[in-house]
Amino acid sequence: MVSRTRPPPRSQRLGLSIGAGLCTLVGDLKAPSPKTRAGRPPFRLATRALLASLVLLALPLFAGTEEAASQQTTAQGPQEPPAEAAPVAPPPPEVTARAWALVDLQTGEYLAGEGEDRRLSMASTTKVMTGLVAFEMVEEGRANLDEEVVISAEAASYAVPAYSNVGLFEGDVLTVCELLMATMISSGDDAAYALAEHLGGGVGDAGVARFVAMMNEKAEGLGLEDTRFENPIGFDAEGHHTTARELARTTIAAYEYPGFAEIVGTEEASIATADREIPLQNTNELLYVYGPAIGVKTGTTPGAGPSLVSAALSEDESYVAVVLDDEDRFNDSAEVLEHGFVAHDRREVVLEGERYAEAPVPYRRDREVGLVAEEPVQGLVGTGEAVEQRVEVMDELPPEARPGTRLGRVEAYVGGEKVGESALVAQDGYEEASIFRKVWYTAGGIFE
Repeated sequence: MVSRTRPPPRSQRLGLSIGAGLCTLVGDLKAPSPKTRAGRPPFRLATRALLASLVLLALPLFAGTEEAASQQTTAQGPQEPPAEAAPVAPPPPEVTARAWALVDLQTGEYLAGEGEDRRLSMASTTKVMTGLVAFEMVEEGRANLDEEVVISAEAASYAVPAYSNVGLFEGDVLTVCELLMATMISSGDDAAYALAEHLGGGVGDAGVARFVAMMNEKAEGLGLEDTRFENPIGFDAEGHHTTARELARTTIAAYEYPGFAEIVGTEEASIATADREIPLQNTNELLYVYGPAIGVKTGTTPGAGPSLVSAALSEDESYVAVVLDDEDRFNDSAEVLEHGFVAHDRREVVLEGERYAEAPVPYRRDREVGLVAEEPVQGLVGTGEAVEQRVEVMDELPPEARPGTRLGRVEAYVGGEKVGESALVAQDGYEEASIFRKVWYTAGGIFE
């Protein structure tokens, strides 16, 4: 298992009373609040420390050789420095998953994977969509995080050892937010069923079926052609499947809701019924051992095998990794996420205020206006990937322009794929030409 120094739990860092305090925070979140981390500790600390020790031990053995080589170089005169080799992208990690995918959390760009479009069972990673639909309903005003839900006998029937559960009893009263916490943090099947019942508008299978229909409708809305749900929990069922790539896309959509991000990044919390407190422990081990980890969801069934959707953030880079049917899901997920950080760098591929083109000022043969980028464009650049800017300028410039007038655009491409664009604006303004200048310009064109 990867070992990294990790900050205290999010709840402690925010000074929350875990449980109701988290629901209060989730309810107050209206805009993304990224969790910044001060850099990334080195990956596989023990391995790197061992390599460093070996290098230090070997230095005395080669000291004499280096000194002799240095003297020989001095005697022969200065040598030309060797040409720098072109950077080579590191190979993707070798993982044991039946399918895996690495995606940029900010843009959704697919970066690496294997079998990423293969239809597979998804187990409790299903609950990512359960949470997504719930938060969408809250945002649209069709549900409220503070709504109280009475746990039905059907929901409580899942609170037995055969299922992943948080021990809900028939008649317990919890809020929608608390059910979301139990569903996403501890993977409670009983909580997920109760949530689906309530948001589906009825107790029992009828309400759950309506909620599952919403899940499928959302999948279609996201353009997920290979994702289909038969239940809100993740039980193996014919027709219940997704792909690693599409599960990553579902996760990115869910992360648009700050409350979702807050809950799946919570390590420990608790919820309370009228007569007891229920502790919640996150089933995602990466939150405890991999510094940049920020979520998301585990899942295991006989048909799906051990699976994991995970996300990580460090400085200005963030990634989602999906591994399906992977016996070493936590280590493999850390390897996949680390590959994202090592093999890519987010940087400005269009610079604000940079001059990218010139255009002739109307009716002035001897004058051009500089066109500069109105805003920066950031792109995720892989090792060795080419960065290109393509410029388009208006066919006919307006008679006059002030500084900042839009006169074209610059598109940024990384590895041949467009990553963004910025308007090109006039660096300096110009006035409309006088009638005399227009006549003179036209006459000059006739006799040229």
